[in-house]
Amino acid sequence: MWVKLFLLWLLFAVSKVSCMFEFTNVKCSSLDEKFSGFEYCYLKSVNRSYKYLSLKVNLFKTPITKIKVNFAIYKRYNGYRPFMYNITLDACNFLKNPSSNAVMNYFYGFFQNFSNMNHTCPYDHDIIIDKLNTKAANFQVTKVLPVPEGDYLLETRWIAYDINRAIVKVYCSVS
Repeated sequence: MWVKLFLLWLLFAVSKVSCMFEFTNVKCSSLDEKFSGFEYCYLKSVNRSYKYLSLKVNLFKTPITKIKVNFAIYKRYNGYRPFMYNITLDACNFLKNPSSNAVMNYFYGFFQNFSNMNHTCPYDHDIIIDKLNTKAANFQVTKVLPVPEGDYLLETRWIAYDINRAIVKVYCSVS
């Protein structure tokens, strides 16, 4: 009897183990300073358990009607190596129908509630991601689609009118 109860307790205890997502760094670069510039791009650690990412891109040539995004994931194995996805898509078409691309919709789920990038083209205002916290990101990597442990680099390249305009690199860890 006690053995069965112990095994049941052990099964319950093991099922409660979950991963933890953490931002480790963020780097933003504008490749065309006449087109766009980053007003700010940073991680802020409020305390040991609350950390968030914020960035603001000033757009100088508005309205913008043609945007593509290249999204690539790299995992750290003795340097960062490609991992699973490297996708380029038309952001304007995607925002008209987010369910048209399940993979990109998953990544859009990370920041859609923290951004003003929630409508289709044209964009005639600055782009802001405000206080994207680790709790929201942790939900995506544990509940929505579990991600293996490791250090990752999420790199986005923003392409407007078929010219590379900006790169945002988000470094994170899943443990």
